[in-house]
Amino acid sequence: MSEIASRRIAPRPALPQAPLGGPGSALVLAALPEGHVLQALAEPAADDVSTRLAGIGDGGPFAVRPLSPGQWFVVGDAPLSPAALTERASGIADVAALSDQSSGRVRIALRGPAAEAVLSRGTAVDVSRMAFPIGRSAQTLFGHIGIHLTRVGEDAFELMVLRSFATSLWEELRDLGEPHFGGS
Repeated sequence: MSEIASRRIAPRPALPQAPLGGPGSALVLAALPEGHVLQALAEPAADDVSTRLAGIGDGGPFAVRPLSPGQWFVVGDAPLSPAALTERASGIADVAALSDQSSGRVRIALRGPAAEAVLSRGTAVDVSRMAFPIGRSAQTLFGHIGIHLTRVGEDAFELMVLRSFATSLWEELRDLGEPHFGGS
């Protein structure tokens, strides 16, 4: 028994794969750092809670993403200690509750001139720049996998998925993007 108790569980990345594509590629697929994903829950109201949530984010653009009425994700690249999470939660306790989703969700980057075309093959969301501008988020399906999609740049998207579906989503994106990972 003491032998088991003395072992530490080492965290493993959900997606240990190397990025696909690179400089000059029409498409790059990469796992993002497993930092933090916080789900904020508040009463749907006229007040914009997202401005308060921006204060608990890491200052990155689009760190606060709408999920549904009264719900947002707050994401960042750095992991949070339990003390930091408690501090952030207490800072907004009067308007929202935080739930740490960091170990249960994985973020994947898809960027390059072919990103819209690849996403269009897997989701019903119109991801064109006109309909889905920078900063827009949507909860949707990619094939049969539920994702939270955010446009983070002109030709750059972030897909957030439940950890148990991360490899399946990666493989789907890899297969659909295969012709675009070489040079443009």
